[in-house]
Amino acid sequence: MIEPHVDAPLLDPAAWLVPLVWIVGGWPYELLAFLIGSLPFGVFIARAFYGTDIRASGSGNIGAANALRTLGAKAGIAVLALDALKGALAVWAARYGWLHVPLYVATLARWSPPDLHPAALVPLAGLAAILGHCYSPWLRWRGGKGVATFLGATWALSWPAALAFGIVWLACVIPTRYSSLGSMFGTAAGALVLALTGRGYGDAAWIYGAATTILIVWKHRENIARLDAGTESRLTLRRS
Repeated sequence: MIEPHVDAPLLDPAAWLVPLVWIVGGWPYELLAFLIGSLPFGVFIARAFYGTDIRASGSGNIGAANALRTLGAKAGIAVLALDALKGALAVWAARYGWLHVPLYVATLARWSPPDLHPAALVPLAGLAAILGHCYSPWLRWRGGKGVATFLGATWALSWPAALAFGIVWLACVIPTRYSSLGSMFGTAAGALVLALTGRGYGDAAWIYGAATTILIVWKHRENIARLDAGTESRLTLRRS
């Protein structure tokens, strides 16, 4: 498991060289995370169990909300769980070194600079998984909106941040039934709590939070337009 770093004098050359080695040495975990995230479980479940292409139904999204609307509760829960699991697995793989590839070369120097240390690569693995979900090579670089994968990765990084997401999501969705609204505000809340509580990850916690919030809001740009126009679909269960 990755251990916290030790602060170093900023003028120590090794303090700036070693993190570069860490980042290069950590690429297998980022690639693995991207590939895990790229698995389109919404498409798999719709085809295997319902004989349909979820991309041709409802909103066309491959995520849990569209699965719930078009395929029913069982499909929606399954897609939500599997998409969230992708994010968690990506984080755990990096945190515990499942590839048996070191994230740093400890013998090159005694010090590392503040906020640049091996643990910083763990939230970046979560970000890579979310990117894989949003831009899956198996779907011609298209994909979902990354919300469930964000939830799973965030839970693996910091359960209070995931709890904040859930509370805000419910606070938005219960009165309005707009899943998209809850997803965007929930992501922002979860990202903020992670940035404030994830000190062990250094500045990578802020990078993860900012990047995922921007990405997920961007992926919801059509929803934002429909919300503004009053034509956004509300979260409903249409069939079992």
